[in-house]
Amino acid sequence: MQSLNEFSMPPEFRGRPGWYVQLWWIIQALFFKTSPQFMYGWRRFLMRLFGAKIGKNVILRPSMHTQFPWKVTIGDYSWIGDHAVLYSLGPINIGSNVVISQKSYLCTGSHNYLKNDFPIYFEPIHIENECWLATDVFVGPGVTIGKGTVVGARSSVFKSLPANKICTGSPAKPVKDRLHQHELEKTAYKK
Repeated sequence: MQSLNEFSMPPEFRGRPGWYVQLWWIIQALFFKTSPQFMYGWRRFLMRLFGAKIGKNVILRPSMHTQFPWKVTIGDYSWIGDHAVLYSLGPINIGSNVVISQKSYLCTGSHNYLKNDFPIYFEPIHIENECWLATDVFVGPGVTIGKGTVVGARSSVFKSLPANKICTGSPAKPVKDRLHQHELEKTAYKK
């Protein structure tokens, strides 16, 4: 089925030389994860120093983890929660005003199990503006979550989700529309 002695890492897969990757992992362990909770600017600085594109006033909790920050883009005013993992073997693009709640896992990479050498690959993840991924959500390679969509706690997202929906389950599926505040106020007056 698979013969792991045949596996080889594709050239340039990490996007930086091995020493640079190791340097990030050391910096992340020593200076990012040990920084006090309120030092959001410090953590934004460290991510930017290693090539991440981080918008203004982004909240990065110290216990979050990213594999390769140079493959991460986060828009303005977004929040990345405690113990969230951005497994950025490929690009992860997070829009503005997005919440990635605690223990969520965004995974851009996998292996082709149909081939003996078990090759590794990545597909980008796109989380559009104003989304909320509740606690412990898994997002797989190649997924786009449409603008304003909420993904319920402990859901697993293997296929792209449309905009302005509430989605739950494993696999996650839309269960209802996400209404805007003015739409909610209109429906409240009708009752």
